[in-house]
Amino acid sequence: MATSTTQTSLEQFQLSSWTLSGPSRSPTQTSEIAVLSTNNFASDETVIPELKPVDGGVAAWTVLITAFVFEAILWGFPISFGVFEEYYSTIPEFKDSSSKIALIGTLAQGLSYLGGPFSASVAKRFPRYQRQQIWAGWPLCILGLVCGSFTTTVNGLILTQGIMYGVGFVTLYYPIISMVDEWWVARKGMAFGIIASAAGASGTVMPLIINALLKKYGYKTTLRAISVAMVILTGPLIFALKGRLTHSERSTMTRTNWSFIGKPLFWVYCSSTLIQGLGFFFPAVYLPSYAADIGLSSTQGALILAVMAVAQVLGQFVFGYLSDKHLPVSFLATICSFMAMIATFGLWGMAKSLGLLLTFSIIFGFFAYGFATMRVGMGRAVSDDPSGVVATFAILVFLQGVGNVLVGPISAGLLEKTVRIDAYGINMYKSLVIFTGGSMSLSAVVIVLWFLLPKKGERGTIWIITV
Repeated sequence: MATSTTQTSLEQFQLSSWTLSGPSRSPTQTSEIAVLSTNNFASDETVIPELKPVDGGVAAWTVLITAFVFEAILWGFPISFGVFEEYYSTIPEFKDSSSKIALIGTLAQGLSYLGGPFSASVAKRFPRYQRQQIWAGWPLCILGLVCGSFTTTVNGLILTQGIMYGVGFVTLYYPIISMVDEWWVARKGMAFGIIASAAGASGTVMPLIINALLKKYGYKTTLRAISVAMVILTGPLIFALKGRLTHSERSTMTRTNWSFIGKPLFWVYCSSTLIQGLGFFFPAVYLPSYAADIGLSSTQGALILAVMAVAQVLGQFVFGYLSDKHLPVSFLATICSFMAMIATFGLWGMAKSLGLLLTFSIIFGFFAYGFATMRVGMGRAVSDDPSGVVATFAILVFLQGVGNVLVGPISAGLLEKTVRIDAYGINMYKSLVIFTGGSMSLSAVVIVLWFLLPKKGERGTIWIITV
């Protein structure tokens, strides 16, 4: 990362890696000292204590682990909504509004995706108040669950478990991301990969816990129990969340350099992410029902999702790590989409047994979810300015979230009415499988075509080494 050095009239003033311009400095240098000289008093100096090291150390790992816990618990809850949806559909009082039950989960997740650019811009514009932004969002998540436990209608759950929770999560998430961004520079891809993998880690156990609670106690007690658990597990950790930079240094970064918007490569990445997101969410939503339709038990269906969650953890860590090793992000993103496409067409569509579905869940979970960790690398590829990392990250999250919101409408038009075991995708899911695989392949093609097309003033550039 770049660190600027600005010469004052008396002393050299060294800023942190967050500054906007200047000569580069090795990220392995772990101390930065700011020395300010006064013009009014001879020989007087005010020395600001040196900043703590980046890319390691107790402080950096504390913030990263805390962010992991927040992601695992607070994001793990809405992505486990499928368990709630199945339970709500069995409640007689909700029968007349059964068509709106899915909207609860869609809003909780969709607002978290689509509200990203706004929340990130607030966290960036007012860095002094990032802790306060967390304190504003965190209680809203808890309150959404508590209020939901007292409602007896689907509309009430849409407002509480859906809207309130979604707004609360997206409000607190991006201040945390901004803090992590300050602590991790050269190993930023690995750090963000660890955070992203948290959802996969919680996805192996949280649905099972929620399912057990719902069966034994019902949704009201379950929502209250989860809210209490969130308070106990995440509340004390808020005090461990802190940025690395001083307020004076953050004040120089309140404006984001948006020059990356003018670069065609940024729009290539946006297009690839949007297309990948359109097919990304279907396996996690429909694998359990696919398993049931080929005669597997609900326990085996849950096992398939658990295995995919484990593969997600591994894939996001591995690709986050690789993105820090100077491997071209375009190459990594293409590999992720290409392998996910092969798994979808070759395994999911042909699957008639538990073994094939497990194999598909491993490959798709590893590569398709690994694509999400490319956001940091894509940001670095289109902007040398560190201020653009969080901005590009939020924009790419938003674009992937479009697919999350459209899962319901798209699947309604793709699912067939009948099951034929001997048919591709057992007939009912044929179009869904083709759409998912097509999204993965087109996501890769968009990037490959960009580097194959001749550029002005260039001849025969090899795309793999151009980024």
